[in-house]
Amino acid sequence: MAPELSQTLDRGLRVLTLVARADPNRGVTMTQIADELGVGRTIAYRLVATLEAHALVVRRPDGRVTLGLGVARFAGALGPLVRDVATPVLRRLADELGATTHLTLVEGSEAVAVVVVEPSWTDYHVAYRTGSRHPIGRGAAGLAILAGREGSLDPVGTHGELQPGAHGVAAALPPGAVEGSVGAVALHELPVDEVGPSVARAAQAIADALRLPEA
Repeated sequence: MAPELSQTLDRGLRVLTLVARADPNRGVTMTQIADELGVGRTIAYRLVATLEAHALVVRRPDGRVTLGLGVARFAGALGPLVRDVATPVLRRLADELGATTHLTLVEGSEAVAVVVVEPSWTDYHVAYRTGSRHPIGRGAAGLAILAGREGSLDPVGTHGELQPGAHGVAAALPPGAVEGSVGAVALHELPVDEVGPSVARAAQAIADALRLPEA
């Protein structure tokens, strides 16, 4: 038997997810929130007002809703946990492929590398800095995230899109509380059909360790 859920809390979390995935420069409208949740505007306003009281969202003068500074409290607490979980998985993948590996998460309309691990045995490898960011829709990491939003966890590959001569392969994290992807980047070829399964397994392992439920 499925556990009984708090409908109000569930709706509030869905609002946060909707706002977090929106363009941070545009936010979302109250109509969009009401339509997404399948509720009336009065209920949508109450949910947003509650989240706003905790600084988790902000209502702009034009009525659109964006994330508030209060989410930083949770992001700061989540960071060490994510690093502890992801680093050993990325280490194994990096040494298996001889490639730099990374966990990339979504921040607004950008993809941000939050954990990066370089292979321990190669003479040359791609230098990829933690904190590097690029628009979602560019690079294997971003394309994998977009694919995940469409329901596909299949690995994707790119060549020279973010760095000349670099090959990248990435797979989206299974749907859950953290939206992102796991990827590998190298100066040598990374055939998707060959290395993709290993990258996808790493993404699944990190998701499992974070207890991210599949949709």
